[in-house]
Amino acid sequence: MKRVQLGEFEEVVLLTVGILHGNAYGVSIKDEIEQRLNREVTVGALQITLRRLESKGFLKSKQGDSSESRRGRPKLFFEITAYGKKALEYSKESRDELWKALPKLVLKLK
Repeated sequence: MKRVQLGEFEEVVLLTVGILHGNAYGVSIKDEIEQRLNREVTVGALQITLRRLESKGFLKSKQGDSSESRRGRPKLFFEITAYGKKALEYSKESRDELWKALPKLVLKLK
């Protein structure tokens, strides 16, 4: 696999889709990020990022059932692909290497 760089928000979205395993759709992803990270997320930024991750092959989507509460429109559910899992693994390994290389004195860590 070629090396893949994820942006910080892309990584957050991919991880959140994984956390919501099977129940990851726009509103649930937005709510989960806001709740876990205490970070406001706009619907537009999230939708653009989901589409970008899908076009890169990191996510795949499928339509759920439609409902009256959504005026007949189905939810679009997202799932991490094998390629997306590899991108997350690479991102984690890269960050871990940087953390290991950081002298404890710099952050006054124990």
